[in-house]
Amino acid sequence: MAGRIPQNFIDELLNRVDIVDIIEARVPLKKAGREFQACCPFHNEKTPSFTVSPNKQFYHCFGCGAHGSALGFLMDYEHLSFPEAVEELARSAGIEVPREAGGNRDDKRSHDHYSLLEKVEHFYRNQLRQHPQASRAVEYLKNRGLSGEIAQTFGLGYAPPGWDSLLKQLPDAHSRQLALELGLLIKKDDGSSYDRFRDRIMFPIRDRRGRCIGFGGRVLGDEKPKYMNSPESPVFHKGRELYGLFEARKAGGKLERLLVVEGYMDVVALAQFGLTNAVATLGTATTPEHLERLYRTVSEVVFCFDGDAAGRRAAWRALENALPVMRDGREARFLFLPEGEDPDTLVRAIGTEAFRQKTVESIPLSTFLFESLCGQVDTGTVDGRARLVELARPLLARLPDSVFRDLMLERLSELSGLRIPQLQARLFGAAPTAAPPPAETDTRRRRDSGGLSPVRIAIRLLLEQPGLGRGLPNPAGFEDLDMPGVPLLVELLELSRHSPHLNTGGILEHWRGRPEQQHLARLAASALSISEAGYEPEFRGAVQRLIEQRSHWRFRNLLEKRGRTELSASEKDELKQLVASTRPNHGESV
Repeated sequence: MAGRIPQNFIDELLNRVDIVDIIEARVPLKKAGREFQACCPFHNEKTPSFTVSPNKQFYHCFGCGAHGSALGFLMDYEHLSFPEAVEELARSAGIEVPREAGGNRDDKRSHDHYSLLEKVEHFYRNQLRQHPQASRAVEYLKNRGLSGEIAQTFGLGYAPPGWDSLLKQLPDAHSRQLALELGLLIKKDDGSSYDRFRDRIMFPIRDRRGRCIGFGGRVLGDEKPKYMNSPESPVFHKGRELYGLFEARKAGGKLERLLVVEGYMDVVALAQFGLTNAVATLGTATTPEHLERLYRTVSEVVFCFDGDAAGRRAAWRALENALPVMRDGREARFLFLPEGEDPDTLVRAIGTEAFRQKTVESIPLSTFLFESLCGQVDTGTVDGRARLVELARPLLARLPDSVFRDLMLERLSELSGLRIPQLQARLFGAAPTAAPPPAETDTRRRRDSGGLSPVRIAIRLLLEQPGLGRGLPNPAGFEDLDMPGVPLLVELLELSRHSPHLNTGGILEHWRGRPEQQHLARLAASALSISEAGYEPEFRGAVQRLIEQRSHWRFRNLLEKRGRTELSASEKDELKQLVASTRPNHGESV
């Protein structure tokens, strides 16, 4: 049963993984002293302001303020929920995620959905081997040249004919209701249900973790539709998922590019020929969310379409959706197939290496865009070049501010004859704002502890080195001081005593979802003006100042109370002790 992930497991996981490895697998990093830098993946910039600290296991962008641990990065970069990010991080570390008993109803429902889909996948796979009428499906796959090994890799199966083959495998009302929610069954007007997939070859669709989230089914005859997908469900969203992406990442070796094709069989057939880097959308055009997912895996995406008019229209839609995500370091290309060919037939005709070379030599997005636009105008005339600028304006305006956009402007300038400042004014209303000079940026980034309150100094140093709290007595002597930040410091001290091994990123995870997290993150990202050797004396000095402030605060409180009412015996004793320690500063007497 799904349940809460234990906090001690999350702490241990964050200590086991290296945030540099996690981020560098998705964003190229460069060493900069003790830290690593990159242009921020969460906003457009030309000067790197995104830093990753291996010591703190923490990232921070001084431009947009993005920050967090390895878990936070996965959540923000890959749009994962917290449990999904924990699962992904645990998978990278090769460990299983434990769950506490219980869990909320949504967790339980989600677990039941995945569990049922796994059982249905096994049912379809068994039917491909065992059902009397599956021979047609097996023959079809053999005629397409697929081996049993590839069929097993992709989990191919068979949905038997008839209206209730799957329905009979779901004996209880709960499983049937789940199957309805997942679109495996369809409810009739009279309240009864029947199988959605019948007499089709079944292609399980997997998420990034390899879980089955839905199915695609291909008919064996001439019925329509030729392909049928699972409908949208609580675990399946067509605009986000890509068929074959899990298998491509699992195939081994470094992925240099991903090839986006149009159908399941294209993905499987290319894998049969050793081209394991193909994926397919699920009956939809390529969405920006698809592209973000692709670019988290590789820096180059090649769209493969038929060379006919319909294929070029589909390619143009892909181009339009790609423009907003074309940040620096990303590349999109287009491969148009000869008439009458699809990836399956072409790879058989020319072989693996020749097909791979075609993907390498495919058309860059910039070339496809400008060739398509120039084909609609006469660039030999002033009117035609003016029209070219107007056609290009809404497209280039969708590009993020980047070197790529600058180069696209240069190319449009060459084709139109307009100077770049004129194009910038025409396309964007004004020239893009220049980035601040490095010296100004560095000044803005730099912070030190000068002028900070003892509370902020103590918190900042605990974030840097949690073990500092181990030597303090418990209680430390300032816990009831009425001062902003003290409750947070007390809670942080308690955590550091119990978990002194935590790093900065791990500490921040304990405040996830709380308002204090932003405050702690800003402090963690600020620079310290003292050396590591000075951490402990600075920390103890800050704590001592808090203890003294607590004494003065308590002394004043007791004096004020004595003026209003009789003090208790314990309060009188406390006041006498405070007088002895504070008289040189106060000149007060009891």
